[in-house]
Amino acid sequence: MKVGRFQVMATLQAARAKELGLSIVAAKSWGLNRAIFYAAAKRGFKERRVPRRSLEEAGKKPIHKTRDAYFLGDEMAYVSKKGRRSYFTIGGELQTENDFKRQIENRYGNIFPQAWKESVEIVQQYSKEVLLSQSRFFEEVYRPRRDELASKWAKISES
Repeated sequence: MKVGRFQVMATLQAARAKELGLSIVAAKSWGLNRAIFYAAAKRGFKERRVPRRSLEEAGKKPIHKTRDAYFLGDEMAYVSKKGRRSYFTIGGELQTENDFKRQIENRYGNIFPQAWKESVEIVQQYSKEVLLSQSRFFEEVYRPRRDELASKWAKISES
């Protein structure tokens, strides 16, 4: 198995969430959730209208949680509890740290720590305003480097 855009999205999104204040467990859940969301969006899916927040509101309170909705910046995901922990969900499926390990980390092989460190360093180069914006994060952080990182990390993980 190799590292692809899906793994790059999940890793960069998890680094983004960690940088904005989520715990590592919640950040990995967020990262996998967003990778699944974008993959589904690319294929086209019927979705119900997702609530949005203004960037001004997101800047004042970067993380906002309601009973079943969670906002990271201006981006919303659904959340559910499993025991004492909250996890992000899509289609009623939780995205846990074990799911992240199985679907993301294992694809990197033993280089995941290196890819994680690089992802955190990439995310730290951007302003909070970019990290708080769903569209700016996608356009400025993920999109310009997704293929380069997928290729680089795939090549390193195979050696």
